[in-house]
Amino acid sequence: MTRRALLVEDDASIATVITAALEDEAFTVDRCARISERDRLLANGSYDVMLTDVMLLDGDGIETLPDVQQRNPELPIIILSAQNTLDTAVRATDRGAFEYFPKPFDLDELVRAAAQAADSHKGAEEGEADQGEGLPLIGRSKPMQDVYRMIARVLQNDLSVLVLGESGTGKELVAEAIHELGSRRTGPFVAVNTAAIPRDLIESELFGHEKGAFTGAVNRRIGKFEVATGGTVCLDEIGDMPHGMQVKLLRVLQEKVVERIGGDASIPVDARVIAATHRDLPAQIEAGRFREDLYYRLSVFPIEIPPLRDRREDVQPLIREMIRRVRADRGVFVQLPEDSLGLLEAYAWPGNVRELANVIERLAVKKPFGRIQPADLPSPVRADAMATAVVSASLTPTGPAESGAAFGSDDFDVKAHLTEVERQLIESALGKSDGVVARAAELLGVGRTTLVEKMRRYGIGQAAT
Repeated sequence: MTRRALLVEDDASIATVITAALEDEAFTVDRCARISERDRLLANGSYDVMLTDVMLLDGDGIETLPDVQQRNPELPIIILSAQNTLDTAVRATDRGAFEYFPKPFDLDELVRAAAQAADSHKGAEEGEADQGEGLPLIGRSKPMQDVYRMIARVLQNDLSVLVLGESGTGKELVAEAIHELGSRRTGPFVAVNTAAIPRDLIESELFGHEKGAFTGAVNRRIGKFEVATGGTVCLDEIGDMPHGMQVKLLRVLQEKVVERIGGDASIPVDARVIAATHRDLPAQIEAGRFREDLYYRLSVFPIEIPPLRDRREDVQPLIREMIRRVRADRGVFVQLPEDSLGLLEAYAWPGNVRELANVIERLAVKKPFGRIQPADLPSPVRADAMATAVVSASLTPTGPAESGAAFGSDDFDVKAHLTEVERQLIESALGKSDGVVARAAELLGVGRTTLVEKMRRYGIGQAAT
């Protein structure tokens, strides 16, 4: 079966590759590079799918989609974009795109989506105006692009969402983005950290209580589910919820009613539920600490947030935004030279984005209006960078020792190789510190006495101290 595709792409090399891949799947492809040429082709021909870039030679491919949809309401549209932000993903969805692919994309996945779009021939509904200004999520890495696409897919429905990720990755920010950009944006957003509430108060916090229901209940309290009616309730750290409360939460999710403690009335609630956790819930289920039926009720649409160590290319954009906010909030202008940025980018960030934000805040207090040198960075950052450099260099086939024996071979001496790497790192630190041992020790993240001992061991001449 032949399918007809219109490809609107001003990069000739990308257009050639996409065309060849589509033609291999029995597509007939017409190509153009301008919005005006696109409109002419649409007026004179019939297509099963349109693939379009965003930034074209004569305009924005997303902003003009409503005109295309008005004339071709059944035409599925796939957006391709190098502007890889949540803003772009949301705009693509709001403008009625069938699918959104950030560049660089998986060509096989793109072709499959084009075939599905052409075969289904379903038009997406026209969305509302761009709501992307001031979005809190930052990152152009491939893992974050996947997150943006998942967020965009749930905006116009009320499916329960389960946001997964390590502590500090920004799970609540994802929940806020789904609320602020979705169909319930005019309603309240109510976030509850279920792990921070005492076990004997969590039911009252979520479902409310009547006056006199228990000692200390001097007034009626409206629970978070009632407050969130018409909007979204975010249940953070759901994996730490007591087992007895899980049963009651499941009933609320199934029946969409709550009963305040001490009351007998069933109160209807209408809130979208977004749950978040850093726990491995399947493992919690296996251990009997989390209900399997509640897990399936919450995880209708799971979104996993990558740890910062898996998207290191996002570290510098995050730092720039954090510095901008520090400057706007407190008038503090912090400068980070390339060597300091490199160390921050190389660090593993076990506390993720939250830890990075705390480090930038501390540096702003430590050296306001100054340049943050490597010696100013926290010792874990310097030590981690040193360890990374040692491991990286040690795994190089020839390595700095130039021994001629490849890593993994029978003749490769790991101990000697690591010793040589450490010696060269010490010499490099001494060079950068102009021979000042105390400053070199700070760069390496070790004590001065330890460094002096290593210098003696390796026969490195001691300079100024």
